[in-house]
Amino acid sequence: MEMAKQHGPLVGRILLALIFLIAGVGKITGFAGTVGYMEAYGVPMAQLLAVVAIVIEVGGGIMLIVGWQARWGAAALFLFTLIVTPIFHAFWSDPGEQVNFLKNLAIMGGLLYVMAYGPGNMAMQKNS
Repeated sequence: MEMAKQHGPLVGRILLALIFLIAGVGKITGFAGTVGYMEAYGVPMAQLLAVVAIVIEVGGGIMLIVGWQARWGAAALFLFTLIVTPIFHAFWSDPGEQVNFLKNLAIMGGLLYVMAYGPGNMAMQKNS
């Protein structure tokens, strides 16, 4: 348990951040496809909001990993996930999206934990 207490917060932050970093980089490398996907879901100002999504996902992900202003990074990622989940994972109209919807709820739970308790050990700022 001592090892989990010492290294768990860092590993947890990395695991939470990875999905956002990978998604953000994917949006950069496939920007036109991302915009088209967002437009298909009726998202207005898709180009602008794709850029906003990239900034939040990559920026918030990096903040979580390094533990710099981790609570703010987690809060930004939480709000982002709260907004996009019912848009892109509406399981009530597409039952195949239920697992993705629930996965996002679990991610939001992890982000709330960082918001409440901070980044833990091995962070640039312990109380960020």
